[in-house]
Amino acid sequence: MLIALFAVAPPSPPTAAELLEAQLSVHAQSLTVSANATGARVKRDHYSATDGPASLAEKGTNYAWAALVLVDGKWPVTEANITVFVRWMRQENGANNWWNRNNPMNNGYGSGGGGGTGSYANLTVAAQMAAENLKHNPGFSGIVAALASSAPTAVTEQAIWASPWASGHYGNGSRWHRTPVPEVKAPASAW
Repeated sequence: MLIALFAVAPPSPPTAAELLEAQLSVHAQSLTVSANATGARVKRDHYSATDGPASLAEKGTNYAWAALVLVDGKWPVTEANITVFVRWMRQENGANNWWNRNNPMNNGYGSGGGGGTGSYANLTVAAQMAAENLKHNPGFSGIVAALASSAPTAVTEQAIWASPWASGHYGNGSRWHRTPVPEVKAPASAW
């Protein structure tokens, strides 16, 4: 007895192009534009972007570091907030040596120096730690609220003086300088 078997190969799976064509045929859409339609040109008056940590570190100045703290704290990077920070940094370390010990704010949080005398591995870490300290210490809630609302500099400064950041409270403002702070670049090794 002779038995014959026939085998049929299954069809090959559809290609990506065939799947796309099938999808389009089932879910086809169309758009009809009137022959009377005219195009409109839109002019954008301006646009802006906030520098990120890498570009701020590349700039390497006290103003860039102040912006980095704001970025790390997720606070608005505004002229008022940056002005307050560079003034505050000047109070802590002076304008010409603001990167002293990689700790521009004399921040004790995570620096190994409880009274703010410690140091950080670099200025990027120092910015992160300054933002963390401000956000996590309830004694700094007034500063955080002022930064979050980009309050006028006088409001934020009063919140700093009232806080426990400095034991002398900057003489409740009597030893606080409001003159313009020069822009000073830190050595690349500090970043």
